[in-house]
Amino acid sequence: MATRDAVSDLIRGNIDAIILNVLSRGDSYGYEVLKEIAAASRGEYEMKEPSLYTSLKRLQGQGFVESYWGDETQGARRKYYCITDAGITELQEATERWMRVRRIIDRLLGANGGER
Repeated sequence: MATRDAVSDLIRGNIDAIILNVLSRGDSYGYEVLKEIAAASRGEYEMKEPSLYTSLKRLQGQGFVESYWGDETQGARRKYYCITDAGITELQEATERWMRVRRIIDRLLGANGGER
């Protein structure tokens, strides 16, 4: 159980970047973002709806994401989210931060064939 919590904590700490990555592939609505994340993790991580919408609201407040209402002719209207230019820059920077941290942790834990 503790392992699962640690993994979830690591993922949660990067959830904004994960959402920005999904949106970098095209505009999307909430449920679709959740499905994309679950599929990309091959079912090993399922984000909860409240976490998604909290993150989307924060990303919007930071100017990394914008939203608009779709014009569906059938069913309920959907709110779509799209990444902004500032969001693309943030995604690039977050990816670089993650790669740097990953290299350090790999070295500290002796991964990469013991490379230090």
